[in-house]
Amino acid sequence: MSDASIEALGKLVLDYAEERLKLDPVPLDYTLTSDQLFDRVGNTITEDGLGGDRAMDIFAEVLAPACLSIDHPRYLSFVPCAPSEAAAMFDLVVGASSIYAGSWLEGSGAVFAENQALRWIADLVGLPREAGGVFVPGGTIGNLSALVAARHRARRTAADGARPFRIAATTGAHSSIKSACDVMDAEFVGVEADERGRLTGPALEAVLREHGPESFIAVVATAGTTNFGIIDDLTGVAEVCERYGLWFHVDGAYGGAALAAPSVRHLFAGVERADSFIVDPHKWLFAPFDCCALLYRSPADARAAHTQKASYLDVLTEAPEWNPTDYSVGLTRRARGLPLWFSLATNGSKAYTAAVERTLEVARFAIEEIRSRPYLELAHDPQLSVVVFRRLGWSAEDYRRWSDHLLEMETAFVVPTSHDGETLARFAIVNPQTTEDDIRTILDTMA
Repeated sequence: MSDASIEALGKLVLDYAEERLKLDPVPLDYTLTSDQLFDRVGNTITEDGLGGDRAMDIFAEVLAPACLSIDHPRYLSFVPCAPSEAAAMFDLVVGASSIYAGSWLEGSGAVFAENQALRWIADLVGLPREAGGVFVPGGTIGNLSALVAARHRARRTAADGARPFRIAATTGAHSSIKSACDVMDAEFVGVEADERGRLTGPALEAVLREHGPESFIAVVATAGTTNFGIIDDLTGVAEVCERYGLWFHVDGAYGGAALAAPSVRHLFAGVERADSFIVDPHKWLFAPFDCCALLYRSPADARAAHTQKASYLDVLTEAPEWNPTDYSVGLTRRARGLPLWFSLATNGSKAYTAAVERTLEVARFAIEEIRSRPYLELAHDPQLSVVVFRRLGWSAEDYRRWSDHLLEMETAFVVPTSHDGETLARFAIVNPQTTEDDIRTILDTMA
């Protein structure tokens, strides 16, 4: 491309990004079928190319509107992503900078900044100064990487003839835990949750004794389950893990962000005893996709498990510096933690505390609003910002029609969930721009 064409295309891209960042609110948009999209744009990959102008028009006018805006204040399904303006803007810089952030040798400045963001999270958790880790694509890779490190330590320290192969968690744990077991050829052992849906120390100990604690690789506790936002009995689980010498992993992919909120920090007592911990800043810490912070109490355990060895990597693996790829599955990595670092450096950590507290405030409003309406009923006593409730008298089909209508009208995106065979409604409130009026408007449609 000529300098002139690069400059023109750059202006198109930057203008689009600027306009998107200024939208308030952003459009919710809609979903189209593959046939509908092809009818509108045809084949976009051609021998001679469409040119930047035409390609940008196709994206802006057809493709982008066919993607739901996950940062819309009424996008309350799954766990949304609402990056700060600073984080979103800096993601452009990361992409334009061609930074390889897998090694200190090649990306020392980026790794240094990422490590400062990781230290901020480690301090929220209460991990010691020597703790460290890496930003990985998401909670699935974060959980897998932590459990691979746990397996390496368990088998290195096991008694002669023993080969640990089990991982314990409740059935409420994220689906990625069972997926990690499948990848690792490990056996998932479900522990019955208590009446509040939590993994507890006594229930865990009973399962360990039943199967033999020497057969376990690790125990996974959840600090804010995806479906209900439940926080396990972290202290009780930590005590059992310490008693039996088992790796204690805490999955805080969604809920771990609430460690920044003094109003609920006490709910996480015991998290500071974790051997490994994850949180997804792209969920509730206002970073863009994809960004999971993975931390280890003892990073040497992870390095022993994950460092890849090859002659062409000797210059890295034999160096004393911090190489992020030594701490997770995968070798090639972008500096995905930099947008979070930039936003923290720009706004300050107090702004993060205020933003998380604001979402909790709106969640508490939603709880009280549901309680005040005779046709609604809470399905669970919420701890964080996930609120699950039922519309009395509705069938699964009623929920589906209601959800489809909200999206069709571009009013909101609220898909139903299920629990014990019952279909329910669910809000995941992690966007500080979601207001009490948004909640009230959505609930009014259920009357």
